[in-house]
Amino acid sequence: MIQVIRFKFEDTEYAKQAFAIRRKVFVDEQGVDPALEYDKEEEAHHYLLMITDKPVATARWRETEKGIKLERFAVLTEFRNRGFGEIILKEVLKDIVTMQRIIYLHSQLRAVPFYERNGFVKKGPVFYEANMGHYYMEFTG
Repeated sequence: MIQVIRFKFEDTEYAKQAFAIRRKVFVDEQGVDPALEYDKEEEAHHYLLMITDKPVATARWRETEKGIKLERFAVLTEFRNRGFGEIILKEVLKDIVTMQRIIYLHSQLRAVPFYERNGFVKKGPVFYEANMGHYYMEFTG
């Protein structure tokens, strides 16, 4: 059974599970500095995708002066390329698309095709965050 749970930072059990996924994907696999990975948690709206009772993917969004920024999309290695990233992305979009604000994200280069398949377009040149190339992308539907 697949379930997407919405939670706030204060929901410590869900936060622990989501942060464990992010640590594995971003810090351990990609070498992101933990100081860069864990920020603005209290202002974000968080998601956790569970298969039965196992947490396998996470994401968050938050409001910024530019619009709504999607962030920290992570799927555990053994569950990638099986549609779980798309499931959690669609749940996030379902919650925010009616807010009538620009929806954007900073996509790592290897994730660009995934976001393009799901309605995002690249805008501008490659830039670097956490020592990795990214594109600014906006949702066009």
